[in-house]
Amino acid sequence: MRGRSIPLSAARKLVVDLTRLHVPSVPVQRIMHIGEVIKARAETRDRPALSAIFAKAYALAAVDIPVLRRAYVKLPTPRLYEYPHSTASMVVERDYEGEMIVLTILIRDPAGTPVQAISETIRRAKTIPVEEVRDFKRMLSLARWPTPLRRLIWWLGLNLARQRGNYFGTFGISVYSGLGSESLHPISPLTAVMNYGVIAPDGTVAVRIMYDHRVLDGSMVARVLERVEQKLTTDLVAELKALPKA
Repeated sequence: MRGRSIPLSAARKLVVDLTRLHVPSVPVQRIMHIGEVIKARAETRDRPALSAIFAKAYALAAVDIPVLRRAYVKLPTPRLYEYPHSTASMVVERDYEGEMIVLTILIRDPAGTPVQAISETIRRAKTIPVEEVRDFKRMLSLARWPTPLRRLIWWLGLNLARQRGNYFGTFGISVYSGLGSESLHPISPLTAVMNYGVIAPDGTVAVRIMYDHRVLDGSMVARVLERVEQKLTTDLVAELKALPKA
């Protein structure tokens, strides 16, 4: 059958690179009861993004659980490296040059950042021109490098401990439940990626963490999910209730 050849776009090259770099990850899921969070969010004037709320809850859990701020690196020898604070790598979908693509923005120290500010960062990344988002610009610039150099840069960035935290973050958030669907096991080179499904009318939602088994074990991740739910229903509810009302 005669078809047509389609060159890889810059964004598609990034995805191809990512599939070569994902870690030996395992998913753990917990059904959370977040009705209070949804109610408190609905009463705010600006309604912070749910992804911002979940990112801050995870980062607050990581303040209490240092292992969530660790990464497996290979240089100069294989070891674990612990960061002083979390940096969230947030997946954002954009229309770029006629193609729907996924890129990531970094949100540094979400635990110490107001949830409304996190939400505004996400909103800007979804709306302003792609070329004006520094993280997007850096990724697309890298995608245009020759394949051997690009893959070397990826590998070095992930295995030089200090640079890894600066350029890749410490955990990821990848969500498209707003489209009525959910990913069961997104791939990533990070220690942990969190996502959540469609929130049910009773306020329940399936929340998953895909974790690097070289850094974490399943029982620890189960406890982390419990702590994240606790942060959502206490700290985040309190913060949302303090925001201006609709």
